[in-house]
Amino acid sequence: MIKRLQRKYALSEQGAKDLIKGCIACVFQNISFMFPVGLLYFLVSDLMNGVSEGRAAFYIIGCIVCVGLILLTTWFQYNATYFATYTESGVRRITLAEKLRKIPLSFFGKKDLADLTSTIMADCTFLEQSFSHFIPELAGAIISTLLISVNLFFFDWRMALAALWVMPVSFAIVGFSAKVQERLNQKAMDAKMACADGIQECIETVRDLKANNAEGDYLKGLEKKIRNVEKRAIINEFGLAAFVVTASLILKLGIATVALAGAALLMRGTLDILTFFMFLLVVSRLYDPLQGALQNLAAVISTRTNIARMNEILDHPVQDGESKLTNEGYDITFSHVGFSYNSGETVLKDVSFTARQGEVTALVGPSGGGKTTVSRLASRFWDIDKGKITVGGMDISKIDPEALLSLYSIVFQNVTLFDNTILENIRIGNKNATDEEVIKAAKLANCDEFAEKLPDKWNSNIGENGCELSGGERQRISIARAFLKNAPIILLDEATASLDTENETLIQTALSRLIKNKTVMVIAHRMRTVAGADKIIVLDGGIVAEEGAPDKLLEKNGIYSKMVRLQTESQNWTLA
Repeated sequence: MIKRLQRKYALSEQGAKDLIKGCIACVFQNISFMFPVGLLYFLVSDLMNGVSEGRAAFYIIGCIVCVGLILLTTWFQYNATYFATYTESGVRRITLAEKLRKIPLSFFGKKDLADLTSTIMADCTFLEQSFSHFIPELAGAIISTLLISVNLFFFDWRMALAALWVMPVSFAIVGFSAKVQERLNQKAMDAKMACADGIQECIETVRDLKANNAEGDYLKGLEKKIRNVEKRAIINEFGLAAFVVTASLILKLGIATVALAGAALLMRGTLDILTFFMFLLVVSRLYDPLQGALQNLAAVISTRTNIARMNEILDHPVQDGESKLTNEGYDITFSHVGFSYNSGETVLKDVSFTARQGEVTALVGPSGGGKTTVSRLASRFWDIDKGKITVGGMDISKIDPEALLSLYSIVFQNVTLFDNTILENIRIGNKNATDEEVIKAAKLANCDEFAEKLPDKWNSNIGENGCELSGGERQRISIARAFLKNAPIILLDEATASLDTENETLIQTALSRLIKNKTVMVIAHRMRTVAGADKIIVLDGGIVAEEGAPDKLLEKNGIYSKMVRLQTESQNWTLA
């Protein structure tokens, strides 16, 4: 049962246990609310039979006991549902975040930031409400009602049927709405995601929109998305209300049928007035939690969409492997590697080469040839479709990604920085590094040229994603991280693309000191950047089109030679 609850509601094991406790607590709370009805039944019975002597103390004590039971069960229910739910909500968010950390990057190719953020925050918040209000109260209402219903049959089965026939009909109506609700919820969720994506895109691209006088047209499209969210919300509410209100109206018919059946039986003399009174009391109390249960059932059905989104993350295969590294040296070897993204587009067909330790291997070629993909596969950001990639003879597909990445220092083309100081942004490369070690690495990357000019120097905050810095300054911080990590394998993806010629020369000089006896793989579009490489790998159409030293490839007059010639010509281009 625990496993089924975990799967059905995307819960942890403890969360599933706490959900059961919450349901039990709600059962006891609902039953405790029936004790005053029983006390009132005995009071009316005594009044009708003229029994009053010595009963005052009984009813006073009975009232105190009823209040005490209600308070006790309510306290138990509150702790078992609300407090446990808040704890589980935190656990669920952490579990999702941990799972995302281990999921291959290919998963993120089909998910955007707004979608994932919505799953971790909004979906978890919705389920938090569901597990504190809807599910325990629904289960509590159903179980307590069934227990009370069984007892009603012992008093009078005819009156019990008159009171209870509406229950299965009402719940069936709401239950049959499940498919309709799922469709409506999915459309509402799609509208919300489209709106969230539009808002995020608008904020991220506002500079380009203004520069191209496209802000007005974009905002008109965004307004349509916002209006669509409003429209879907109204349709959703109406679709839900149509079933819940109908079921609630039928549920209320139970009071009428109890009154009619009771009156008919009284007229026949087959029912005493006290039993009739007792049934009227019970149904007046019995239908209240059931009416809430109908709304809760509809709400629980609505959670399926949110749970499905969370399970999509939780069920996704992770990249795992041995944590022990068994490599001998740091040569990176691609052997007949093939790879395609989720779109089905084949990026690499049959790639084979070796990037040797102590050498600089440069990956060049036309855009879309697979250069960046090769570097990502080398560090196991994605898993290959065929072939084999080894580091020092070690098959990287069998190594835990985190253990594998301890061997790599990577400088990406698109730099990501944090809203923190320069020192702390560089310290990402090695969290245990001292300030002196961080500054030394920063100076190797020529960061001192701009850091020393800032008001707080190395302790200056650089803003969200380094918004206080220029593109070249941001990239130098990224390079400084690689220096600080000082890993045996270095991957540079257009590492000097945002640098001017002077700083590019300084960085290349620093890199030449860093790469001694290391495996270096460089991706570059500017041919002068890789002119001093030991080996050039030319990727074109998903295969290795050319391979060799720069001077040898120039002599072949092939793709590499053509790229060098074209870039030389473009450098000589001037405005007419």
